[in-house]
Amino acid sequence: MGKKVYDLSVTIANYGYDPRPAEIEYRNHKDNTRYYAGTTGVEPSAFPDGEALNTETLTILTHTGTHLDAPWHYGTLSEGKPAMTIDEVPLEWCYGDGVVLDFRRKGPQDVIDVKDLEEELARIGYTLKPGDVPCIMCLGGDQYLTNKNYYSLHTGITKQALFWMLDQGVKVIGTDGWSLDKPMKYMKEEYFGGNKDAMWPVHFAGRERAYCHIEKLTNLDLLPKPYGFKIYFFPIKIARASAGWVRPVAIFED
Repeated sequence: MGKKVYDLSVTIANYGYDPRPAEIEYRNHKDNTRYYAGTTGVEPSAFPDGEALNTETLTILTHTGTHLDAPWHYGTLSEGKPAMTIDEVPLEWCYGDGVVLDFRRKGPQDVIDVKDLEEELARIGYTLKPGDVPCIMCLGGDQYLTNKNYYSLHTGITKQALFWMLDQGVKVIGTDGWSLDKPMKYMKEEYFGGNKDAMWPVHFAGRERAYCHIEKLTNLDLLPKPYGFKIYFFPIKIARASAGWVRPVAIFED
C-alpha cells in the first residue's frame, strides 16, 4: 500500500499578511561561532569549517500561522467547568477522518449555515460521524503569504452550524480562513448596526460547548478527494496557553 501526504499548514516567515506576523531573528553559523566561542571559552577553530550551530529566535503569538484554538481561548469556563488550555486538549481530538467542505462559492460577507452544510455533505455523498474533522474550504490555495487581504477574505459559519456539527460528534473543525467567525470588517458592521452579539459568536459559543478549531489551513484544494483521508494536527504543548501551532497533514492510503 502506498501513502500520499499533504501538508496543510502555512509557512511562518518574516513576511506575509497576518495582522500579527511573526518576527524571526536568524543567527547564522558564523555569528554563532563567535557566540559559542565566547560563552564556552573554546577557540573558534574548535568548530569545523569555522561554523558553529545556527539558531533562530521567534517572537510570535500562538495564534499566528496554522494553529489549534483551545477552549481556554473562548473564555475561562466551558460547559460550566474550567476551560481546557492547549496542553490539556485530549490528543484523541487531534486526529481523525477528514472531510473537506467546499464553500468557495460564498463570499466574506456571507455565512455558512446548517442548510449549507447539509447541502454540501449531500453533494459529496458524505455523512458526518463522531470524531470526524470537517475542514471548511472558503479560499483554496495558500494565500497567507501572498494576499494582503487574507484576513478579510474568508467565509464564517453561524453558531447554529457549529452546534449542528458538534451534535454529529465532531470535536474539532478546521478552516483555511483566518477565523471560523466572519471577517472583522463584517462583524464590526453588524455590531455598529445594532447587533450586540456580532463579535466572535462562534468563538464564544465554546463557552457553552467545548470544542477546538484549526485556523489558517492551506492546500485543501490540492487534496484529490474531499474525504477518504486521515488528518493529524497535534499542537505544540505550551503551558496554560490558549492555542498551539500545528503542522496538520492529510494522509491518503491506496
